[in-house]
Amino acid sequence: MSQFQARNPAFEARVRESFARQTFMRTLGADLVSVDPGRVEIHLPYREDLCQQHGFFHGGVIGTLADNVGGYAAFSLLAAEDSVLTVEYKMNIVAPGTGARLVAVGEVIRPGRSLTVCDAKVYGEAEDGTRKLCATALCTLMTMAGMSDERQVHDPNVG
Repeated sequence: MSQFQARNPAFEARVRESFARQTFMRTLGADLVSVDPGRVEIHLPYREDLCQQHGFFHGGVIGTLADNVGGYAAFSLLAAEDSVLTVEYKMNIVAPGTGARLVAVGEVIRPGRSLTVCDAKVYGEAEDGTRKLCATALCTLMTMAGMSDERQVHDPNVG
C-alpha cells in the first residue's frame, strides 16, 4: 500500500496512456507492469541487441529504465492537468545487468509542488524470480503545471 494519495483519481490510466505513447519504450520492448500512487514498476526482457560487448544489459538501457520509473512514479501523483519532466538523475551501477529481464522499481521519496524526488532501483531478474540489484538512482522531476502530457509538435529545425 502506498503512503501517497494520487491527486487524479484516474492516475493509473493516465500513466499507462502516457507510457504507451513513449515510442522509445516500445522500441526497447519494456512493459509497464504496475502503477500505484507514488510507485511504478517496469520490466524489460533480455535481448541481445540491448547489450554491451560483454553480453550484459547496456548501461544506457539501465539508465533509461531508472529515468522512466522515477518519472512515472512522480507523474502518478500529479493533478490531471499537469505533466512532468526529468531535471536530473544520478545513477550508480553496482553490478552488471544480467538475467532474463530487468525489473525497475520507482518510488517517490518526497513529492513537492514544483520538484519531486524519487528513488529508482533496477534489478537483474533470473527466470526463477531471483533478483540482484544492478543499479540505484536518485531522480529529480519537475512538475510542468498546466502542461498537457500529450505529444508536443516537434520541429527538427528548432534547437
